[in-house]
Amino acid sequence: MSAAILKGRYTVDNDQDIVVFLIGMRINKWWALHKWLPVFFAMPGMIQELYTHKSKLGFLSMESYFGLKTTVMIQYWHSTDALLAYSKQEKHMHAWKKFNQKVGSSSGAVAVYHETYQLKAGSYESIYVNMPPYGLGKALSPVAVSKERHTASMRLNKQS
Repeated sequence: MSAAILKGRYTVDNDQDIVVFLIGMRINKWWALHKWLPVFFAMPGMIQELYTHKSKLGFLSMESYFGLKTTVMIQYWHSTDALLAYSKQEKHMHAWKKFNQKVGSSSGAVAVYHETYQLKAGSYESIYVNMPPYGLGKALSPVAVSKERHTASMRLNKQS
């Protein structure tokens, strides 16, 4: 079921620190299904756990993209402390241990990566025109663009 389209221009309040976490995998050897398929299937259980316990874990939302060889998931978190605490949770540690046992860094059949960005309040902005809640607009609450937030500069609390 898709979310309702918010007609018009929307943004988010950038009044809180947030963390953007990119995580993904790259299939280097398609024929090595036994190496990369378990990595691919480890993620859905963790995502279900994150959505089930969002407020407890500090998880806000996520978006996923699948390319020919590389996937990326963009996650939004309340803080790096929350993200790092989750990385030590049983479900994640189990998946990471299995990856290192089965794949590690020797075969090269599958790669994993992540990047973490700490965004300070006032240092990010967004615009959504005729979109359903998406990205930061799904992680945070979308608000209608007012004349005080008409431009990207204004949304970033800069002079227009």
